[in-house]
Amino acid sequence: MSDRQAAAATAQEMAGRQKEISVSEFFLKNRHLLGFDTPAKSLVTAVKEAVDNALDACEEAGVLPEITVEVRGRFERSWVAVEDNGPGIVESQIARIFGKLLYGSKFHKLSQSRGQQGMGISAAGMYGQLTVGKPLHIISRIEGEPLASELYVSIDTANNRPDIHKRKRIAWSRPHGTRVEMELEGVDQGGPHSVEAYLKLTAIANPHVSIIYKGPRGKELFFARACDELPPRPKEIKPHPGGVELGRLIQMLNGAKSRSLLQFLVDEFSCVGEKTAREIIQLAGKPLSERSYPAHIAHAQANALHRALQKARVQKPRPDCLVPIGEAQLLEGLRKELPAEFYTAATRPPASYRGNPFLVEVAIAFARPGEAEIDVDVASGRMRKKQSAESDPAPHLIARRDEPVRLLRFANRVPLLYQQSSCAITKSVLQTNWRAYGLHQPKGALPIAPMAILVHVASVWVPYTSEAKEAIEPYPELVREIKLGLQQCARRLSHFLQRERTLQHEYEQRAYIETYLPHIGVALQEILGLDDGTRDGVVARLDDALHANRAAKRRSS
Repeated sequence: MSDRQAAAATAQEMAGRQKEISVSEFFLKNRHLLGFDTPAKSLVTAVKEAVDNALDACEEAGVLPEITVEVRGRFERSWVAVEDNGPGIVESQIARIFGKLLYGSKFHKLSQSRGQQGMGISAAGMYGQLTVGKPLHIISRIEGEPLASELYVSIDTANNRPDIHKRKRIAWSRPHGTRVEMELEGVDQGGPHSVEAYLKLTAIANPHVSIIYKGPRGKELFFARACDELPPRPKEIKPHPGGVELGRLIQMLNGAKSRSLLQFLVDEFSCVGEKTAREIIQLAGKPLSERSYPAHIAHAQANALHRALQKARVQKPRPDCLVPIGEAQLLEGLRKELPAEFYTAATRPPASYRGNPFLVEVAIAFARPGEAEIDVDVASGRMRKKQSAESDPAPHLIARRDEPVRLLRFANRVPLLYQQSSCAITKSVLQTNWRAYGLHQPKGALPIAPMAILVHVASVWVPYTSEAKEAIEPYPELVREIKLGLQQCARRLSHFLQRERTLQHEYEQRAYIETYLPHIGVALQEILGLDDGTRDGVVARLDDALHANRAAKRRSS
């Protein structure tokens, strides 16, 4: 016996079931796209979004960031609070910023910033609302205001708009700043994907930041700032002609305020002056002219104009929209948080992909303290074996000697903790021939060495692989620049390794000679009839001569 099949739906019935889906409803069902997959990953993502917003706000307001992160949890349920000393938020904007997806100030401008899409912190609040049913709690105060604003905000997911549960004015000890509290399903699992590791990496890439972390089980850490100077503010730029796509060009033409095509090209694009604009119009051919009205340009003419924009010789995008960490600051950040025997860093010149400027920085920290076996005293030239330092109980970011190197990936100063294998940075490290620089590298794998490789990509628009911003698309231009930066640092590492090998060889030879020095002393005593004191003095002078020879070689090298 079989069940009766349901009657087939008519076109009218199917049309009646069609309904609009709000962006909040979509991401509510697909929260993994925003990085809220597992409780452990969700906790790190929520902290990351709040800290990124705090850092962006402080830097934009010209304030040295002081961030406090508190995490408490029990049975896969966590409470998170992130507080900053930024400029605060105007009360009328608080609900929209924290209770509406795709609402922000950075999406429509081309300048380097941590956030891009305007939905990170609101998505964290939506995840907490979904998993524990509690709204975000926000306290914010603007400098000069007598009281702070306190709001409890959730998202009306059906309409993608904020739902304010409570609003009042309260006294707050901080003169200006913002505090965000949320409860969510999350657990701090420790290790390289923990809140602690994320904050440590943030402190390395942002040496001007001080962070206090109050973790679960009473753990408290302080990441002190290494410099008291804010990075310069990146300048906003216009789209570069080489990177604009046809649909975007048509949209720009339809919304143009310029009354001529010549003026439109000069006003709306970066690196285009009147001479270049005339060349572009000439390349596009008739019927386009300098006096063509942009909003009246037809699709076929827009297509011709788009081809001309790709062919025209236009200057490279301006680099002043990028703010690199800088070699000196990178080394300061590494030395502060990542003790090692050898450091090097390199900053590549700006380049571009699809018209978007970007810049790559690479740094290497090699060997945990005490792992370099031989040390040489600069004055005396005496060589000795180093004592092994006690291992750090906290997660160490430098690999052990028999492990693959650790990759520290950053985009616009934000650590990337997940999707390592699909990231352009990983692919660039795998494609680099590390054997040429004295390291062991299995085929198609990361090199084996006690080393951490830091790669930072700064761009006005980082091409992430997903909305969760966990990995960078491996565009050929990006991979090429990263590989060049890696090779530059690897050459310096190769010189250091060569020196270490030379020291090891000399130490072995010297140890062999020193074994026979007492026998030489005894033989000289028997041949020359020396007393014991003179014999010991002769042996000591021979030993000093060996070390003095080493010191002379070191000074001349």
